[in-house]
Amino acid sequence: MKKEEFDYEEFKRSALNKLRNKEPGVTAENLFKPLFKQFVEEALEAEMDEHLNAEERLEGNRKNGKSIKTVKSSSGSFDLSTPRDRLGTFDPQLVGKRQTLISQEIEDKVLRLYSKGLSVRDITEHIEEMYGFTLSATTLSHITDRVIPLIQEWQQRGLESTYCFAWFDAMFYKVRVDGKVVTKVLYNIIAVNPSGVKELLGIYIADSEGAKFWMQVLEDLKRRGIRDILIACIDNLKGFADAIETVFPKTEVQSCIVHQIRNSFKYVSTKDSKAFMADLKTVYQATSKEVAEQNLQLLDQLWGKKYPVAVQSWQNNWHRLTPYFEYPEAIRKVMYTTNIIEAFHRQVRKVTKTKGAFTSDTALLKLIYLATQRMVDKWSKPINNWAQIASQLHIIFGDRASIEMNRIRTN
Repeated sequence: MKKEEFDYEEFKRSALNKLRNKEPGVTAENLFKPLFKQFVEEALEAEMDEHLNAEERLEGNRKNGKSIKTVKSSSGSFDLSTPRDRLGTFDPQLVGKRQTLISQEIEDKVLRLYSKGLSVRDITEHIEEMYGFTLSATTLSHITDRVIPLIQEWQQRGLESTYCFAWFDAMFYKVRVDGKVVTKVLYNIIAVNPSGVKELLGIYIADSEGAKFWMQVLEDLKRRGIRDILIACIDNLKGFADAIETVFPKTEVQSCIVHQIRNSFKYVSTKDSKAFMADLKTVYQATSKEVAEQNLQLLDQLWGKKYPVAVQSWQNNWHRLTPYFEYPEAIRKVMYTTNIIEAFHRQVRKVTKTKGAFTSDTALLKLIYLATQRMVDKWSKPINNWAQIASQLHIIFGDRASIEMNRIRTN
Protein backbone atom coordinates (compact mmCIF):
# COMPACT_ATOMS: atom_id res chain seq x y z
CA MET A 1 0.00 0.00 0.00
CA LYS A 2 1.40 3.33 -1.07
CA LYS A 3 2.18 5.72 1.75
CA GLU A 4 0.02 8.80 1.85
CA GLU A 5 2.04 11.92 1.11
CA PHE A 6 2.30 14.51 3.86
CA ASP A 7 0.41 17.62 2.77
CA TYR A 8 2.66 20.47 3.92
CA GLU A 9 0.35 23.16 2.56
CA GLU A 10 -2.66 21.75 4.40
CA PHE A 11 -0.60 21.42 7.57
CA LYS A 12 0.54 25.04 7.28
CA ARG A 13 -3.03 26.32 6.74
CA SER A 14 -4.37 24.28 9.64
CA ALA A 15 -1.57 25.39 11.98
CA LEU A 16 -2.02 29.06 11.14
CA ASN A 17 -5.79 28.84 11.70
CA LYS A 18 -5.32 27.23 15.11
CA LEU A 19 -2.82 29.88 16.14
CA ARG A 20 -5.01 32.77 14.89
CA ASN A 21 -8.08 31.38 16.62
CA LYS A 22 -6.11 30.69 19.81
CA GLU A 23 -7.70 27.28 20.15
CA PRO A 24 -7.59 25.89 23.73
CA GLY A 25 -4.67 23.58 24.47
CA VAL A 26 -2.77 24.51 21.32
CA THR A 27 0.95 25.08 21.91
CA ALA A 28 3.89 25.38 19.57
CA GLU A 29 5.11 21.98 20.76
CA ASN A 30 1.98 19.93 20.12
CA LEU A 31 1.06 21.95 17.05
CA PHE A 32 4.19 20.86 15.22
CA LYS A 33 4.05 17.25 16.41
CA PRO A 34 2.78 15.95 13.01
CA LEU A 35 5.64 17.72 11.24
CA PHE A 36 8.16 16.31 13.71
CA LYS A 37 6.69 12.81 13.25
CA GLN A 38 6.95 13.19 9.48
CA PHE A 39 10.56 14.29 9.69
CA VAL A 40 11.56 11.34 11.90
CA GLU A 41 9.78 8.80 9.72
CA GLU A 42 11.37 10.17 6.53
CA ALA A 43 14.77 10.09 8.20
CA LEU A 44 14.23 6.44 9.15
CA GLU A 45 13.23 5.62 5.59
CA ALA A 46 16.45 7.25 4.37
CA GLU A 47 18.43 5.16 6.86
CA MET A 48 16.74 2.00 5.53
CA ASP A 49 17.51 2.91 1.90
CA GLU A 50 21.16 3.41 2.83
CA HIS A 51 21.19 0.10 4.73
CA LEU A 52 19.77 -1.89 1.79
CA ASN A 53 22.86 -1.50 -0.36
CA ALA A 54 23.87 -3.87 -3.18
CA GLU A 55 25.54 -6.31 -0.81
CA GLU A 56 22.45 -6.58 1.41
CA ARG A 57 20.19 -7.12 -1.59
CA LEU A 58 22.44 -9.86 -2.97
CA GLU A 59 21.93 -11.68 0.33
CA GLY A 60 18.19 -11.48 -0.22
CA ASN A 61 17.47 -8.62 2.14
CA ARG A 62 14.66 -6.20 1.32
CA LYS A 63 12.02 -4.05 2.98
CA ASN A 64 9.52 -5.97 5.06
CA GLY A 65 6.76 -3.61 6.12
CA LYS A 66 6.77 -1.42 9.19
CA SER A 67 6.42 -1.66 12.95
CA ILE A 68 4.56 0.86 15.06
CA LYS A 69 5.65 2.02 18.50
CA THR A 70 4.70 4.93 20.72
CA VAL A 71 7.54 7.34 21.34
CA LYS A 72 7.79 10.37 23.59
CA SER A 73 9.28 13.71 22.67
CA SER A 74 9.13 17.34 23.72
CA SER A 75 6.32 17.65 21.14
CA GLY A 76 4.30 14.98 22.96
CA SER A 77 3.68 11.27 22.40
CA PHE A 78 2.93 9.88 18.94
CA ASP A 79 2.92 6.59 17.05
CA LEU A 80 6.10 6.22 15.03
CA SER A 81 6.21 4.03 11.94
CA THR A 82 9.61 2.33 11.67
CA PRO A 83 10.66 0.39 8.54
CA ARG A 84 11.74 -3.25 8.88
CA ASP A 85 13.94 -5.42 6.71
CA ARG A 86 13.48 -9.10 5.95
CA LEU A 87 16.77 -10.27 7.55
CA GLY A 88 16.41 -8.09 10.61
CA THR A 89 19.84 -6.50 10.21
CA PHE A 90 18.57 -2.92 10.05
CA ASP A 91 19.65 -0.99 13.17
CA PRO A 92 18.25 2.56 12.98
CA GLN A 93 20.44 5.26 14.48
CA LEU A 94 18.02 8.18 14.86
CA VAL A 95 15.57 6.17 16.97
CA GLY A 96 16.95 2.84 18.14
CA LYS A 97 14.98 -0.42 18.08
CA ARG A 98 14.02 -0.26 21.74
CA GLN A 99 14.19 3.49 22.12
CA THR A 100 10.95 5.20 23.08
CA LEU A 101 12.28 8.60 24.12
CA ILE A 102 13.73 10.79 21.39
CA SER A 103 14.21 14.12 23.07
CA GLN A 104 17.58 15.00 24.58
CA GLU A 105 15.84 18.00 26.09
CA ILE A 106 13.61 15.75 28.21
CA GLU A 107 16.50 13.61 29.37
CA ASP A 108 18.47 16.71 30.33
CA LYS A 109 15.42 18.06 32.16
CA VAL A 110 15.06 14.81 34.11
CA LEU A 111 18.72 14.89 35.12
CA ARG A 112 18.46 18.49 36.31
CA LEU A 113 15.38 17.70 38.40
CA TYR A 114 16.98 14.52 39.75
CA SER A 115 20.12 16.43 40.77
CA LYS A 116 17.95 18.74 42.88
CA GLY A 117 16.64 15.81 44.87
CA LEU A 118 13.12 15.61 43.42
CA SER A 119 11.33 12.31 43.88
CA VAL A 120 10.28 10.05 41.01
CA ARG A 121 6.69 11.16 41.56
CA ASP A 122 7.66 14.86 41.46
CA ILE A 123 9.71 14.40 38.29
CA THR A 124 6.91 12.42 36.62
CA GLU A 125 4.36 15.11 37.46
CA HIS A 126 6.66 17.84 36.19
CA ILE A 127 7.34 16.07 32.87
CA GLU A 128 3.64 15.32 32.44
CA GLU A 129 2.79 18.98 33.03
CA MET A 130 5.49 20.21 30.66
CA TYR A 131 5.19 17.68 27.83
CA GLY A 132 1.87 15.90 28.26
CA PHE A 133 3.04 12.34 28.89
CA THR A 134 4.14 10.20 31.83
CA LEU A 135 7.56 8.64 32.32
CA SER A 136 7.71 5.35 34.20
CA ALA A 137 10.09 4.76 37.09
CA THR A 138 12.01 2.36 34.84
CA THR A 139 12.42 5.02 32.14
CA LEU A 140 13.58 7.56 34.72
CA SER A 141 16.13 5.08 35.99
CA HIS A 142 17.42 4.46 32.45
CA ILE A 143 17.78 8.21 31.94
CA THR A 144 19.73 8.75 35.14
CA ASP A 145 21.90 5.74 34.29
CA ARG A 146 23.39 7.94 31.58
CA VAL A 147 25.61 9.50 34.23
CA ILE A 148 27.22 6.20 35.32
CA PRO A 149 30.00 6.34 32.64
CA LEU A 150 30.54 10.00 33.55
CA ILE A 151 30.89 9.08 37.23
CA GLN A 152 33.40 6.36 36.40
CA GLU A 153 35.41 8.74 34.24
CA TRP A 154 35.28 11.42 36.94
CA GLN A 155 36.39 8.95 39.63
CA GLN A 156 39.43 7.97 37.57
CA ARG A 157 40.48 11.45 36.39
CA GLY A 158 44.01 12.68 37.04
CA LEU A 159 44.71 15.15 39.85
CA GLU A 160 47.27 17.85 40.58
CA SER A 161 50.59 16.65 41.97
CA THR A 162 50.33 19.01 44.97
CA TYR A 163 47.42 20.37 46.97
CA CYS A 164 47.81 23.11 49.55
CA PHE A 165 44.94 22.10 51.85
CA ALA A 166 42.69 19.04 52.01
CA TRP A 167 39.67 18.24 54.17
CA PHE A 168 38.47 14.69 54.72
CA ASP A 169 35.05 13.85 56.15
CA ALA A 170 32.22 11.33 55.85
CA MET A 171 28.42 11.30 55.61
CA PHE A 172 26.02 8.48 56.42
CA TYR A 173 23.08 7.22 54.35
CA LYS A 174 20.56 4.40 54.41
CA VAL A 175 20.73 1.94 51.50
CA ARG A 176 18.71 -1.21 50.82
CA VAL A 177 20.85 -4.33 50.52
CA ASP A 178 19.25 -7.75 50.01
CA GLY A 179 15.92 -6.49 51.33
CA LYS A 180 17.42 -4.91 54.44
CA VAL A 181 18.16 -1.24 55.17
CA VAL A 182 21.78 -0.72 56.18
CA THR A 183 23.94 2.34 56.87
CA LYS A 184 26.55 3.20 54.26
CA VAL A 185 29.38 5.70 54.59
CA LEU A 186 30.00 8.31 51.90
CA TYR A 187 33.61 9.55 51.98
CA ASN A 188 34.29 13.02 50.53
CA ILE A 189 37.55 14.90 49.99
CA ILE A 190 37.77 18.62 49.19
CA ALA A 191 41.12 20.25 48.50
CA VAL A 192 42.57 23.60 47.48
CA ASN A 193 44.70 23.39 44.34
CA PRO A 194 47.79 25.52 43.55
CA SER A 195 45.53 28.23 42.12
CA GLY A 196 43.64 28.52 45.40
CA VAL A 197 40.45 27.01 43.96
CA LYS A 198 38.53 24.28 45.77
CA GLU A 199 38.16 20.87 44.13
CA LEU A 200 36.08 17.86 45.05
CA LEU A 201 38.74 15.17 44.64
CA GLY A 202 36.55 12.15 45.12
CA ILE A 203 33.43 10.42 46.43
CA TYR A 204 33.69 6.90 47.82
CA ILE A 205 31.11 4.55 49.37
CA ALA A 206 31.91 1.96 52.05
CA ASP A 207 30.11 -0.18 54.59
CA SER A 208 31.67 1.58 57.59
CA GLU A 209 33.96 4.43 58.52
CA GLY A 210 37.48 3.57 59.57
CA ALA A 211 41.13 4.40 59.06
CA LYS A 212 41.56 1.22 56.99
CA PHE A 213 39.19 2.41 54.27
CA TRP A 214 40.58 5.95 54.44
CA MET A 215 43.96 4.34 53.68
CA GLN A 216 42.47 2.90 50.47
CA VAL A 217 41.10 6.33 49.57
CA LEU A 218 44.50 7.94 50.11
CA GLU A 219 46.21 5.30 47.99
CA ASP A 220 43.69 5.97 45.21
CA LEU A 221 44.41 9.71 45.37
CA LYS A 222 48.11 8.92 45.07
CA ARG A 223 47.48 6.61 42.11
CA ARG A 224 45.61 9.43 40.39
CA GLY A 225 48.61 11.73 40.61
CA ILE A 226 48.83 13.40 44.03
CA ARG A 227 52.38 13.41 45.36
CA ASP A 228 52.04 15.87 48.24
CA ILE A 229 49.44 17.55 50.44
CA LEU A 230 50.78 20.41 52.50
CA ILE A 231 48.10 20.53 55.21
CA ALA A 232 45.25 18.08 55.87
CA CYS A 233 42.37 18.68 58.27
CA ILE A 234 40.46 15.68 59.62
CA ASP A 235 38.06 14.67 62.36
CA ASN A 236 39.34 12.75 65.38
CA LEU A 237 38.87 9.27 63.93
CA LYS A 238 41.37 6.92 65.52
CA GLY A 239 44.23 5.99 63.23
CA PHE A 240 43.25 8.43 60.48
CA ALA A 241 46.19 10.79 60.97
CA ASP A 242 48.60 7.83 60.94
CA ALA A 243 47.07 6.64 57.67
CA ILE A 244 47.65 10.04 56.06
CA GLU A 245 51.24 10.19 57.26
CA THR A 246 51.86 6.69 55.91
CA VAL A 247 50.79 7.65 52.37
CA PHE A 248 51.89 11.31 52.46
CA PRO A 249 54.65 11.42 55.09
CA LYS A 250 55.39 15.15 54.81
CA THR A 251 51.76 16.27 55.28
CA GLU A 252 50.91 18.39 58.31
CA VAL A 253 47.82 16.80 59.87
CA GLN A 254 45.46 18.99 61.88
CA SER A 255 42.58 17.51 63.89
CA CYS A 256 39.46 19.64 63.63
CA ILE A 257 39.02 21.91 66.66
CA VAL A 258 35.24 22.09 66.17
CA HIS A 259 34.94 18.30 66.29
CA GLN A 260 37.02 18.29 69.47
CA ILE A 261 34.79 20.93 71.08
CA ARG A 262 31.66 18.93 70.24
CA ASN A 263 33.15 15.78 71.68
CA SER A 264 34.08 17.60 74.89
CA PHE A 265 30.58 18.91 75.44
CA LYS A 266 29.15 15.41 75.40
CA TYR A 267 30.55 15.13 78.93
CA VAL A 268 29.57 18.58 80.25
CA SER A 269 26.19 19.28 81.82
CA THR A 270 24.01 21.99 80.32
CA LYS A 271 24.17 24.19 83.43
CA ASP A 272 27.99 24.40 83.15
CA SER A 273 28.26 24.63 79.39
CA LYS A 274 28.60 28.44 79.13
CA ALA A 275 31.22 28.69 81.84
CA PHE A 276 33.15 25.70 80.49
CA MET A 277 33.10 27.15 76.98
CA ALA A 278 34.40 30.52 78.19
CA ASP A 279 37.41 28.81 79.77
CA LEU A 280 37.88 26.46 76.82
CA LYS A 281 38.06 29.39 74.38
CA THR A 282 41.19 30.62 76.12
CA VAL A 283 42.81 27.37 75.05
CA TYR A 284 42.02 27.10 71.34
CA GLN A 285 41.91 30.87 70.74
CA ALA A 286 45.26 31.49 72.40
CA THR A 287 47.87 33.52 70.55
CA SER A 288 50.48 30.76 70.74
CA LYS A 289 50.89 27.11 71.61
CA GLU A 290 52.72 28.01 74.83
CA VAL A 291 49.86 30.22 76.02
CA ALA A 292 47.37 27.52 74.98
CA GLU A 293 49.21 24.93 77.10
CA GLN A 294 49.15 27.23 80.13
CA ASN A 295 45.41 27.80 79.67
CA LEU A 296 44.83 24.06 79.27
CA GLN A 297 46.49 23.50 82.64
CA LEU A 298 44.20 26.13 84.13
CA LEU A 299 41.18 24.44 82.50
CA ASP A 300 42.26 21.20 84.14
CA GLN A 301 42.47 22.88 87.53
CA LEU A 302 39.00 24.43 87.15
CA TRP A 303 37.11 21.53 85.56
CA GLY A 304 39.32 18.45 85.57
CA LYS A 305 37.83 16.85 88.65
CA LYS A 306 34.21 17.53 87.65
CA TYR A 307 34.56 16.67 83.96
CA PRO A 308 37.75 14.61 83.63
CA VAL A 309 36.90 13.03 80.25
CA ALA A 310 36.14 16.42 78.65
CA VAL A 311 39.50 17.83 79.69
CA GLN A 312 41.57 14.68 79.18
CA SER A 313 40.43 14.38 75.58
CA TRP A 314 42.24 17.67 74.88
CA GLN A 315 45.33 16.49 76.71
CA ASN A 316 45.38 13.13 74.94
CA ASN A 317 44.96 14.66 71.46
CA TRP A 318 47.06 17.76 72.08
CA HIS A 319 49.76 17.01 69.48
CA ARG A 320 47.10 16.59 66.78
CA LEU A 321 45.07 19.63 67.84
CA THR A 322 47.84 22.21 68.00
CA PRO A 323 49.74 22.29 64.66
CA TYR A 324 47.78 25.40 63.56
CA PHE A 325 49.52 27.48 66.25
CA GLU A 326 52.72 27.24 64.17
CA TYR A 327 51.18 29.12 61.25
CA PRO A 328 50.20 32.75 60.53
CA GLU A 329 46.63 33.84 61.20
CA ALA A 330 45.52 33.66 57.55
CA ILE A 331 46.53 29.99 57.29
CA ARG A 332 45.15 29.16 60.75
CA LYS A 333 41.66 30.20 59.71
CA VAL A 334 41.74 27.78 56.79
CA MET A 335 43.24 24.74 58.51
CA TYR A 336 41.94 24.51 62.07
CA THR A 337 38.44 23.20 61.26
CA THR A 338 36.67 21.09 58.65
CA ASN A 339 34.08 23.85 58.20
CA ILE A 340 34.67 23.96 54.44
CA ILE A 341 33.69 20.35 53.88
CA GLU A 342 30.90 20.50 56.49
CA ALA A 343 29.36 23.45 54.64
CA PHE A 344 29.53 21.33 51.49
CA HIS A 345 27.78 18.48 53.32
CA ARG A 346 24.97 20.80 54.39
CA GLN A 347 24.35 21.64 50.74
CA VAL A 348 24.31 17.96 49.82
CA ARG A 349 21.83 17.17 52.59
CA LYS A 350 19.42 19.78 51.21
CA VAL A 351 19.20 17.61 48.10
CA THR A 352 19.04 14.23 49.84
CA LYS A 353 16.88 15.15 52.85
CA THR A 354 13.66 13.97 51.18
CA LYS A 355 15.09 10.53 50.46
CA GLY A 356 14.48 7.56 52.69
CA ALA A 357 16.61 4.54 51.93
CA PHE A 358 18.33 4.45 48.55
CA THR A 359 17.69 1.36 46.44
CA SER A 360 21.40 0.70 45.90
CA ASP A 361 24.88 2.15 46.20
CA THR A 362 24.59 3.16 42.55
CA ALA A 363 21.36 5.09 43.18
CA LEU A 364 23.06 6.95 46.04
CA LEU A 365 26.15 7.68 43.97
CA LYS A 366 24.14 8.94 40.99
CA LEU A 367 22.26 11.50 43.06
CA ILE A 368 25.31 12.64 45.02
CA TYR A 369 27.35 13.01 41.83
CA LEU A 370 24.69 15.04 40.01
CA ALA A 371 24.06 17.22 43.05
CA THR A 372 27.73 17.89 43.73
CA GLN A 373 28.54 18.69 40.10
CA ARG A 374 26.00 21.51 40.26
CA MET A 375 27.78 22.80 43.36
CA VAL A 376 31.39 22.51 42.22
CA ASP A 377 30.59 24.28 38.95
CA LYS A 378 30.44 27.43 41.09
CA TRP A 379 33.93 26.89 42.53
CA SER A 380 35.73 29.08 40.04
CA LYS A 381 37.38 31.65 42.32
CA PRO A 382 40.20 31.23 44.84
CA ILE A 383 39.37 30.98 48.54
CA ASN A 384 39.32 34.20 50.54
CA ASN A 385 42.64 35.97 51.05
CA TRP A 386 44.41 33.54 48.74
CA ALA A 387 47.20 35.89 47.62
CA GLN A 388 48.40 36.35 51.20
CA ILE A 389 47.99 32.65 52.03
CA ALA A 390 49.91 31.60 48.91
CA SER A 391 52.80 33.90 49.79
CA GLN A 392 52.94 32.51 53.33
CA LEU A 393 52.85 28.92 52.05
CA HIS A 394 55.82 29.71 49.80
CA ILE A 395 57.82 31.00 52.72
CA ILE A 396 56.92 28.06 54.99
CA PHE A 397 57.02 25.14 52.53
CA GLY A 398 59.42 26.42 49.89
CA ASP A 399 59.53 24.28 46.75
CA ARG A 400 56.88 21.89 48.12
CA ALA A 401 54.25 24.58 47.72
CA SER A 402 54.54 24.35 43.91
CA ILE A 403 52.49 27.49 43.51
CA GLU A 404 53.26 29.51 40.42
CA MET A 405 52.65 33.09 41.38
CA ASN A 406 51.21 33.87 37.94
CA ARG A 407 48.45 31.35 38.65
CA ILE A 408 47.28 33.16 41.77
CA ARG A 409 44.04 35.00 41.23
CA THR A 410 42.79 37.42 43.84
CA ASN A 411 39.11 37.79 44.70
